[in-house]
Amino acid sequence: MNMQVEGKTLTKLEMINHLMENLGMTRQDSRAFVENFFSELSQMLTKGHQVKLSGFGNFEIKDKSQRPGRNPKTGEMVHVTARRVVTFKAGQKMRRSIEDKLFTE
Repeated sequence: MNMQVEGKTLTKLEMINHLMENLGMTRQDSRAFVENFFSELSQMLTKGHQVKLSGFGNFEIKDKSQRPGRNPKTGEMVHVTARRVVTFKAGQKMRRSIEDKLFTE
């Protein structure tokens, strides 16, 4: 189930086309599947839940404290406000797959 991607960025449209070509899904069903998947992922993260995708990795929300920072253009000191961010940590299978690909090219 290899996805041939032009350039180095995978888009939703390419995912939809892949589902159509390889699983025989209609464009409408493929689009609904992809949109619903990302909608569910976003909703869970928005609610503060961790999302674990076996064999792929984990998405989680982390709270960042306020901290001092620097404007890179001017060098001026600024305060970076506290915020919530989404982090991703690749699973062990994914990391191994990436490492294997790196050393076989």
